[in-house]
Amino acid sequence: MVTRSLLKGMKMKLLKIKDNSQQKKDAFSQISTLTGKIADKTLAQLEREGVFVFPEIVKEAEDITRDQMIIQSVNDTFRSGNVMGFLGCGDERLIIKSRFCGKEDFFFQYLLDQVLDFPNIVDLESDANQDNQLFNFLLFLFPYYLKTAIRKGIFKRYIRRSYNDENVKGAIDIARHIKKNTPFTGDVAYSQREFSYDNSLTELVRHTIEFIKRKPYGNNLLIKVKEEVKLIIDATPAYEPYDRQTIIEQNKKNVVRHAYFREYLALQRLCILILRHQKHQIGSGSKQIYGILFDGSWLWEEYINSLIEGAFYHPMNKGGKGAQRLFDGNIGLIYPDFISRDNTAQIIADAKYKPIDNIGNRDYLQVLAYMFRFDAKAGYCLYPEAEGADDLVLRMNQGSTYEANVMPREDIHITKHGLKIPTDAPNYPEFVIQMKINETMFKATLVNEAVS
Repeated sequence: MVTRSLLKGMKMKLLKIKDNSQQKKDAFSQISTLTGKIADKTLAQLEREGVFVFPEIVKEAEDITRDQMIIQSVNDTFRSGNVMGFLGCGDERLIIKSRFCGKEDFFFQYLLDQVLDFPNIVDLESDANQDNQLFNFLLFLFPYYLKTAIRKGIFKRYIRRSYNDENVKGAIDIARHIKKNTPFTGDVAYSQREFSYDNSLTELVRHTIEFIKRKPYGNNLLIKVKEEVKLIIDATPAYEPYDRQTIIEQNKKNVVRHAYFREYLALQRLCILILRHQKHQIGSGSKQIYGILFDGSWLWEEYINSLIEGAFYHPMNKGGKGAQRLFDGNIGLIYPDFISRDNTAQIIADAKYKPIDNIGNRDYLQVLAYMFRFDAKAGYCLYPEAEGADDLVLRMNQGSTYEANVMPREDIHITKHGLKIPTDAPNYPEFVIQMKINETMFKATLVNEAVS
């Protein structure tokens, strides 16, 4: 553990802000170089410059897009977006915390732990070497990306292999033939294209696996994807440790392009970042931007799913699973976040990574449309509650002001249902204890109504 005095002696320029917040531009003066490189740039632009954005298929999400900016100029202020994480350039660092955290961002750490099974590594300020902290993030994402990619099966690609035997099946390599077969003994040097599992991409994944294995925590990390690791090892019999740099260069020149294998594109990019770090290329040089950013809305939605999945279906817009339609004729694609499994008294719930006061008309209309589609009488907006506010039940009106007969319905309502986020926990273990208590209370209301 490194003290603040040691960090100060290292002349590390560090600024911490919260997501979805607004601060004066003067506050960013201490990290002016980094700010100049990220201000008013979209996620897509920063990805091309070396920043890793999770999840990779963020372009299909409603809450965050590749056009979103990390910090956007608004007159004399900068407004942060809906992402959390870490950015660096030279000796300047920017940490973006959750707006629902207390003094320490235990909430962000807890979301990573529950959704991605991350170890306790989010105390970025306590690490003397911020580049190594970024590297840890990349390593701990590897099992998730490997498992996601392998669901599509082992990646196959056409490769060219060289042979020197009497069973000629491809193009003869004259120069190699003269070199190897003079005087002629019956063999012919030739090459042919083959559709193979053992290609540059699976070799890249294999090199990443072998690299992680040598880390002190490597085996514990890879045990989560034991079957997937075995599949990759079995598919790469030509693996040689000294081929690593060649394999990296091949993958940089030959990226995955087919839309069906986009999960492999994400895995390919992650593996390159991990292996290039070994050559000290992440963060090297005073002009290079690097970092890792997480979609807060995605983390919140997946975390809520882990709590209530027994009582609710969870359509996934990013994965294209569980799509529903508003109208006959396959028209009106929608992805309600949660649909109760008990269709006798259907309930619709929507995860909202925003404070209760920011849940407004657009959110109401979205949930009401879903409720109307599924004949649901009850809808929920599920949000993180850091202020201690109680649930707010909104009953739908009936009647018209023209007739002066407006009154609330008793049967149709939307509830803003918050999960209390501890903001005064002295340490992370205590935060976890408090969260478990709050989760029990949060689920009691929601799940009981869903199964009643």
